[in-house]
Amino acid sequence: MLTLLVGRFAAACGMSRPANQNAATLRVPYEELESTLDRAFVKIGFDPVRAKLCARLFAETTRDGVYSHGLNRFPRFLATIENGLVDIHARPERVAACCALERWDGKQGPGNLNAHDSMARAIALARESGVGCIALANTNHWMRGGTYGWQAADAGFIGVCWTNTLANVPPWGASDPRLGNNPLVIAVPRPGGHVVLDMAISQFSYGALASYRARGESLPVDGGYDSEGRLSRDPAAIEASSRGLPIGYWKGSGLSLLLDMIATLLSGGLSTVQIPRDSLKEGRVSQVFLAFNLAALDPGDFPARMADEIVRFVQLPPGSSGERVRTPGAKTLALRAENLRLGVPVDSAIWRDIQALSRVS
Repeated sequence: MLTLLVGRFAAACGMSRPANQNAATLRVPYEELESTLDRAFVKIGFDPVRAKLCARLFAETTRDGVYSHGLNRFPRFLATIENGLVDIHARPERVAACCALERWDGKQGPGNLNAHDSMARAIALARESGVGCIALANTNHWMRGGTYGWQAADAGFIGVCWTNTLANVPPWGASDPRLGNNPLVIAVPRPGGHVVLDMAISQFSYGALASYRARGESLPVDGGYDSEGRLSRDPAAIEASSRGLPIGYWKGSGLSLLLDMIATLLSGGLSTVQIPRDSLKEGRVSQVFLAFNLAALDPGDFPARMADEIVRFVQLPPGSSGERVRTPGAKTLALRAENLRLGVPVDSAIWRDIQALSRVS
């Protein structure tokens, strides 16, 4: 049945359009989305406890409006299980430790489960030592990186994490992709709404490019190069060339290089140069998860008060549109509230197949 579904999903692999901006969509109550995914993961063969967590991570990502890395990525996730890249039974294993720094082997397990476990371990270390750092090798795509920033912030910790990727960004001054998109997440807890930055190193993530392509829209600014080496706003041309434009030009290029180097050296895992340049074979990546315990330094209300003051200063005066300046994470909170109220937008074709999978006897 899994092989059959992967075949049916083949045309959808790589699609990551925002479901609520496409006519072939419907809204599903969040609880139904999560429970249906839970049953589907059990049918695939996940341990029931891991199935529940994997379902929650996929459902929360879709609920929060990151459709490209939520339900719309489910077909590709199935394909990587089917082709052997992802071992659904694998659990991460600690291989080295020094104080609050630990190195773990992800055993090629599901990337989102490995990442969740790693941030949870970083938080546990930070409770004891004030800071925790987990370097994870031999893992897979972590889906929405912001998930693990929200995880840390919800626990009251500052969280920082990043991953390397296959080479899909040219170093500044070059034309051949030699750097990874290397998403970076930084999260600060705040009672009035956490501040969570979740960004790719390219001007537009490849999930965002696919979303623009699926909607038939051009990018608002140059996002990369076409096959002729010209700056382009055509998302399909940039996807085809795998030449995303780094943020900040040479600065983003340098940041990508250093993130890859640190993740590789701390984890003892693969570098971007060693990761297959095929999205369905992009595995055994290296990641870093950091947690900082604010309460260990200041158990009072200073962190919350100061975070609120900083956000208020940034938001006011209003922007040129007359609206308050939006801080990282604010859009996520707004979409979360809307989708919980109205139902989560899902691609109707993918949803029907997931429902069918969840009912297999």
